Amino acid sequence: MKIYDWHTGPYPARVRIALAEKNLQAQVSFVSVDLWKGEHKKPEFLALNYSGTLPVLELDDGTLIAECTAITQYLDHLQGTPTLTGSTPREQGVIHMMSKRAELELLDAISTYFHHGTPGLGPEVELYQNAEWGFRQRDKAVRGMHYFDGVLRKQAFIAGDTFSMADITVIGGLIFAGLVDLQVPPECTALLAWHGRMLERSSVQNWQTL
Repeated sequence: MKIYDWHTGPYPARVRIALAEKNLQAQVSFVSVDLWKGEHKKPEFLALNYSGTLPVLELDDGTLIAECTAITQYLDHLQGTPTLTGSTPREQGVIHMMSKRAELELLDAISTYFHHGTPGLGPEVELYQNAEWGFRQRDKAVRGMHYFDGVLRKQAFIAGDTFSMADITVIGGLIFAGLVDLQVPPECTALLAWHGRMLERSSVQNWQTL
């Protein structure tokens, strides 16, 4: 299998962490697509992924799977018992719900702030920017941090009692927050404590070096 990604990208981080959690690193090779040069928007890459986003998984038969949720769903079911996306219908539903909320309320909001409220990837890539919209999304991400802090005051992990893809999605959001210097509010003590525990996982410590 091949994974097209960029080694510091917050979205690729989600797939890399999942790979490490499933111990599948040896089964993939990485193809670097330079975000800062806009390679993900070039015709050659758009032929692989119409959306022009990273990461993309290419299977040995040539099948292309884009979108982090789809890629990690495939990887989690590739061998053995699923451990990240749920093994019962209830677990699967809750994990998918919380992972989607993490995308909408945190990760995607920070991405929009990055692309519109900061220089982003530079003028050759950022052909249109709306700073007001970017700052609104920054504020949304902070509200999202407060939401997940509330969740973690009641349970150990984002989707319940065990580590899952929902946790990995929030980790990706906080990786992105670090890149744009968006701090978790100090009053979000449960979220900060959870993040500290997540940083102790080897998959989170080493995702950039896979």
